[in-house]
Amino acid sequence: MKKTILMVIAACMMALGAQAQEKKGTPVPDEVFDVVEVMPVYPGGMEGLIKYLSENISYPKDAKEQQISGRVLITFVIEKDGSVTEVTTVKSVFPSLDEEAVRVVKGMPNWKPGMQKGKVVRVKYTLPISFSLD
Repeated sequence: MKKTILMVIAACMMALGAQAQEKKGTPVPDEVFDVVEVMPVYPGGMEGLIKYLSENISYPKDAKEQQISGRVLITFVIEKDGSVTEVTTVKSVFPSLDEEAVRVVKGMPNWKPGMQKGKVVRVKYTLPISFSLD
């Protein structure tokens, strides 16, 4: 079943933190950055993220039966402790595909948090997850 999933990870990694923000002074405690000096890192880096996604995403049965495919855009925040919060669907494809993408992102292990001006900060990520039938 996992072979029916095609995830375009290289392109999605380029989309992470796509918008730069110019910040002055010390970061505000609850501020969420799009881009920081030191971006958060998934355990094992990009290879670890690709492996996690490929091993944990299952193509939903109803979407498979209806031959539905597409790219779900998910945003989430890497907190100061590395946990993943505020997982949201930005671009929907089909309810069960959206739910599966959100489920897998919510289940991610903690990341190494991002830093700005020497301080640990919250960072927003956008992750496209592509579902494609073989």
